[in-house]
Amino acid sequence: MNAKSVRVCALLGGMAALASACGQDQAPSAIRASRASLLAGAGDDGQVTWGPWSTAVPVEGINSPANENHPAISKNGLSLYFTSDRKDPGALGGEDIWVSHRANLDDPWGKPVILGPKVNSGGNDRAPNLTSDGHFLYFHSNGRGGYGGLDLFVSRRQDVDDDLGWEQAVNLGGVVNGPFDDAGPTIFEDDETGITMLYFTSNRPGGPGDFDVYASTRAADDKAFGPAVLVPELSGPFRDTRTAIRHDGLEIFLSSDSAGRPGGFGSQDIWVSTRSTTSDLWSAPKNLGSNVNTPGFDGGPALSFDGTTLYFFRAVKRANGSVDNDLYVTTRTRTRTGLGAGR
Repeated sequence: MNAKSVRVCALLGGMAALASACGQDQAPSAIRASRASLLAGAGDDGQVTWGPWSTAVPVEGINSPANENHPAISKNGLSLYFTSDRKDPGALGGEDIWVSHRANLDDPWGKPVILGPKVNSGGNDRAPNLTSDGHFLYFHSNGRGGYGGLDLFVSRRQDVDDDLGWEQAVNLGGVVNGPFDDAGPTIFEDDETGITMLYFTSNRPGGPGDFDVYASTRAADDKAFGPAVLVPELSGPFRDTRTAIRHDGLEIFLSSDSAGRPGGFGSQDIWVSTRSTTSDLWSAPKNLGSNVNTPGFDGGPALSFDGTTLYFFRAVKRANGSVDNDLYVTTRTRTRTGLGAGR
């Protein structure tokens, strides 16, 4: 049995037997858009090519003198979620999750608003990630109790246009979360297989670095996530954290210490890995280059649904000498050739 087969079997095996162990009867059942609608306009006929990433620029209207990091962008590109330790009215903990909205893609971002106590706590609530149907928000927190230092949580909303309509967050349970830190969730819904995969980072024992990339799967919307399995091709000898995956599952972006990978620029860089199908192993990560990465810290990638816009955070030195994180954005072109071109 080859490495790919071992990984697939490990990810799927034992899910049903262990689903009840984490109290997942409390987790919300999924409300999903049809699989076809998620891929509307993204047919697989013809050849898609991607241009280079542009020089990254600060996200206008969002950054403050505080830290802004770990962005997440909605499928329609009109809601930008992020983590901040700003002390504006309504702030609850050390770091909270905020959201900014715009009416159209060409409009400026509106004033950020905090999500409130059903998502945020008195601790640190970070790394939001939205499902493509917009009904679920995954994140990690150390302010809600649970199984370890940081646990993964999910909140649900009925109205996908209500950025403040999130219900009480629910712990993902003890099959996914453990006694260590489990953080930085990324959800991928495989339209070919119907399987949903949860990527996250953890410092649990068994990986090659201090934080490594793990994946957990569920076979249906009403099932629990199974035990997490190390993703070795995305995990290096140092720190590998936030991921962002393209909607077709064939490209994944990764925050990783450049000291642990050849070709790095700074203390942490953003890298990219690809695969031919969703059942293949990921390729060796490649650095995104100097248009995105700097000699400092660049991390926390979030990819738009169409794959053309990448949000992330960067460490920036202020005029007073302090170093804080700001949100940045870079873009690339998408070109289709052959059958289906011009659709």
